[in-house]
Amino acid sequence: MGLATLGLAACSRVDGGGGEGEEGTSTLDRLREQGFVAVGLANEIPFGFVDDSGNPAGQSPAVAKAVFEELGVPEIQASSVNWDGLIPGLKSNRFDVIAAGMFITPERCGQVAFTEPTATSPEAFMVKEGNPEGIKHFKDFAENPDLKLAVLNGSVEQTYANYFEVPEDQQELIPNQTAGYELLEAGRVDAMSMLSVSHEYLLQDRGGPFEVTEPFFPVIDGQEEKGWGGLCVRQEDTTLLEEMNRVIAEFKESGRLLELGQDWGFTEADLPDDTTTAELCKE
Repeated sequence: MGLATLGLAACSRVDGGGGEGEEGTSTLDRLREQGFVAVGLANEIPFGFVDDSGNPAGQSPAVAKAVFEELGVPEIQASSVNWDGLIPGLKSNRFDVIAAGMFITPERCGQVAFTEPTATSPEAFMVKEGNPEGIKHFKDFAENPDLKLAVLNGSVEQTYANYFEVPEDQQELIPNQTAGYELLEAGRVDAMSMLSVSHEYLLQDRGGPFEVTEPFFPVIDGQEEKGWGGLCVRQEDTTLLEEMNRVIAEFKESGRLLELGQDWGFTEADLPDDTTTAELCKE
């Protein structure tokens, strides 16, 4: 799937600047003036996707919309790209914000600026009903050369698969969640790796003879990897980032952050704790 505007007004950037414009206008000032913010998402239910009406939906767009309403920008307009096109799309000014529940990692922090965390979820696998292969962990694929795993290209799940030495020829790299579901449906893979809440919502939405395995947080270098997702902006958009973080902190304190996620299956267990983006960005 390439870049596609979701039945909305065109939302590509044309002014060529991410932070301060030619006349010293900040990105936030520009967004307020134009009345909308362009966001990128990757069709991962329920973090960020396109609904049946062609509108942006999911927890991350809901948070983005509420944040920008508070900042005087009343509308979000979304472009759907493959997962591995999100950061390049932001850096090339195709949109101003990534609203896809992207996990905060040191490598990504070197390319974009993350807000403080807005949600988490443990990992899980979607497998055939009854889990005939007994799949519970990435290690199961490394130990059984007959198993194939669908994993988002450029995702943390791909990082986990590589860490636990899942051979490349056993990884089916997919551009989006739908592609993985279709591979599983066709019997071309034995499991799809994604966040537990993503699997649960997709299964509720599409059904099928599948189930979701027991959620878990992978242990890497002796530490449990509890990933946190946030919104992303360009690194030069420091004023915009500060204002977004101010509103997110208010939402977390008031309970609004929980309310924004509840329609998409998020619970109190998925809310941010005291972990900061600065800590998550450390090597």
